[in-house]
Amino acid sequence: MARIVLTCWGSHGDIDPFLGLGLALGRRGHRVAIATLEYYSTLIEGAGLAFHPLRPEIDPTDASRVHRIMDRRRGSEFLLREILFPQIEAMFEDVSAAAAGADLLISHPVTFATPIVAERRSLPWASAVLAPTSMFSTYDFPAVPPAPWVKSLERLGRWPGKLVVGVARRETRKWAKSLYEFRDRLGLGEGGNPLLEGQHSPHLVLALYSRLLGDPQPDWPAHTVITGHVFHDAPHGAALAPPLEAFLNGGPPPVVFTLGSSVVLIARDFWLQSVDAARRVGSRAVLLAGSGRSAELDAAFVGRQGERDVIAVDRAPHSLIFPRASVVVQQCGIGTMAQGLRSGRPMLAVPYSHDQPDNAFRAKRLGVARIVYPPRYRAARVARELETLLSDASYASSAKRVAVEIGKEDGAQAACDAIEQTFFDRTAQFK
Repeated sequence: MARIVLTCWGSHGDIDPFLGLGLALGRRGHRVAIATLEYYSTLIEGAGLAFHPLRPEIDPTDASRVHRIMDRRRGSEFLLREILFPQIEAMFEDVSAAAAGADLLISHPVTFATPIVAERRSLPWASAVLAPTSMFSTYDFPAVPPAPWVKSLERLGRWPGKLVVGVARRETRKWAKSLYEFRDRLGLGEGGNPLLEGQHSPHLVLALYSRLLGDPQPDWPAHTVITGHVFHDAPHGAALAPPLEAFLNGGPPPVVFTLGSSVVLIARDFWLQSVDAARRVGSRAVLLAGSGRSAELDAAFVGRQGERDVIAVDRAPHSLIFPRASVVVQQCGIGTMAQGLRSGRPMLAVPYSHDQPDNAFRAKRLGVARIVYPPRYRAARVARELETLLSDASYASSAKRVAVEIGKEDGAQAACDAIEQTFFDRTAQFK
């Protein structure tokens, strides 16, 4: 079988699906390596896959940097213009080293060096996107973080989509100046915009999300396959901690509050507002507060007689905790939202930046979610939204319907099938 190298970069929401895909390919007999941040080396190697470091090297738990990355207006520009594009040559060197002896490369939306290595070495490659926003379709354009309300204009025709994608093309071209210069030094020519058509493989584009979030569009690459989500939350535990299990068994389903693995680092007063809101609607609450905050928060909400209506823990596997919630309040990163859709529970979306506002819009369109943007996240407002989600039966009904459809999908296997059908012949030999 083949030696396949997956390249990915970012938070757990980026890494976990690629790890799940890598493990699925390994079960089919392929030799799989993942090139990503050094921070995840133990995780990758512990899962039995080969690891290769990928620059730029950053600490995903650096709160000050995450704060800048998650800025609603300038976060994407900071990430791309200040962190990723200036390091394109270093990333190229690392992908080149990982690709030695490889038969196939699979890229993540921001591993911009992977298409360059594939082109330079004439290697076949597939590209993968994790959320609809990465497709940048003018027919189904993303709700962009600085102005997510523009998405509501799609009812007016195609011109808003052309406007949004046109602006994205113009601005990101400025950000990617160092990448264009690097391609020129390699004698490859300018190529496509690395965030738009340039990120997509000419052979296979894997859309690793549910078709419920968006159908194929006329301006997508023709060789795109929507696989369904690749679920893999084993890195976050195989069971619920005993205190959390006891809390869940001790009363009615609680509201679960989470901000994923990145936004949780900059939560500020989110937890206090959340507990206040839950108490206003008479609900218990679970706070997935992240390392360093959970013990302090948990102690703050124990009653005088040792009774509690709130528990705070570092983390819990979303696949195990979400189905036991009444409502899931979350930031709508694609990994967290996918688990929310699979759980069959209504959601309150609190989207910050990047793909989150667009994911939240699509969850709302499915009838499973309501949205409160972070500047308006105050207990009174959140309580009103929770009351609606808990009292309006249409949200629970839609959530159950969506969960049934998500449950029919097997993103990892569908992606493996697409890879093998594209790059292998019937005798399982690499084409």
